[in-house]
Amino acid sequence: MGKIITIANQKGGVGKTTSAINLAAAFGVLEYKTLLIDADPQANATSGVGLDPKTVKTSIYECLIDHVEPKDIIIATKNPNLNLLPAHIDLVGAEIELINMPNREYMMRAALAKIKDEYDFIIIDCSPSLGLVTVNALTASDSVIVPVQCEYFALEGLGKLLNTIKIVQSKLNPELGIEGILLTMYDTRLRLANQVVEEVNMHFQEMVFDTIIHRNTRLGEAPSFGESIIMHDATCKGSINYLNLAREILQRNEMTRIRDDEKYFGINNG
Repeated sequence: MGKIITIANQKGGVGKTTSAINLAAAFGVLEYKTLLIDADPQANATSGVGLDPKTVKTSIYECLIDHVEPKDIIIATKNPNLNLLPAHIDLVGAEIELINMPNREYMMRAALAKIKDEYDFIIIDCSPSLGLVTVNALTASDSVIVPVQCEYFALEGLGKLLNTIKIVQSKLNPELGIEGILLTMYDTRLRLANQVVEEVNMHFQEMVFDTIIHRNTRLGEAPSFGESIIMHDATCKGSINYLNLAREILQRNEMTRIRDDEKYFGINNG
């Protein structure tokens, strides 16, 4: 049975979509069948793997509102072992339309229950909000990854997100766990970035991933080519970071079928 992981933070610009795309792509390269779900009306995850959102006729919106079968709209990507359930701007309306629906927090869980067994991992990219679509994603998930930017105000709003997760755990999804807090946009040259790393580790300890995502030019330009970082430049720092993150999650979950990617990419765990 596949593991569903939501990547969420109501604070924008912390690397949610970048992490969703590239973690999903890393799982695929490591030979785990993976589904990336774009649950953000901006549809950046959709365009980030090479699909023009304007050409999307049926999306996650139809799964939530019209009960369309996810298997009918899932699209293969050019990344190995990675499929996409795309988003469209119509998803903006889902927040309003879900309000009056019975079991409104469980619509995504019901949709994904039909395909969960077909994947090793399902990664959900959420919008920068704590609205009903994000609550749906958390209710449908086994765990959540929280990206935290290594910059000033990094912890701002993190308490509110963790409180929302606790509410979902207590009222909607008692099985929801915190996969980990992921430090992103780390610049070794900045003293402030090192202070943020120390502060987050001090507050959250074992909840924080050992892997840190560094600032990387190639990582920033890959979406403009509609490619994951691994497809764009398999040997750059960004690729190494996300492959290491994927391996760390596999090890945390005691999933041992990890391919030795050093022989494919000439990289190490450093």
